[in-house]
Amino acid sequence: MLRMIKQAISLMAMTLCTTQVSGCSNNDNVTSISAAEFEKEIKTNSVQLLDVRTHQEFTEGHIDGAINIDVRSDDFQRIAEKELSKDSTVFVYCRSGKRSLDAADRLTKLGYKVVNLKGGIIEWKDNGLTITIEEKQTPDK
Repeated sequence: MLRMIKQAISLMAMTLCTTQVSGCSNNDNVTSISAAEFEKEIKTNSVQLLDVRTHQEFTEGHIDGAINIDVRSDDFQRIAEKELSKDSTVFVYCRSGKRSLDAADRLTKLGYKVVNLKGGIIEWKDNGLTITIEEKQTPDK
């Protein structure tokens, strides 16, 4: 009996590790790439750059040229279909890579070609790459 419990725990642990390594994405149509590769692609190709974090996170720092559509918004799909073209690849990122994988999965199901930033903007900044910070608006006097 104890042996069966140990085997069950082992199986659950292996399943959890496999899920973590795969990034919880079961969509083979999504490519996840490193920050260095991501930067090269967005600089050399005509792509759509999508930040799927909240508006507040976006204003605190984002990759230059990105548009912001919060993946957790009820309007995510409607706004994405309005703002994004299916004619060019969507390069998507979030804070750590989890929300962007969710967004990428949803977008590929809608017919978009998507590339995900592995590790999100955390990885981007850890690689010394630059971000744009929105200036706070001050009321005119």
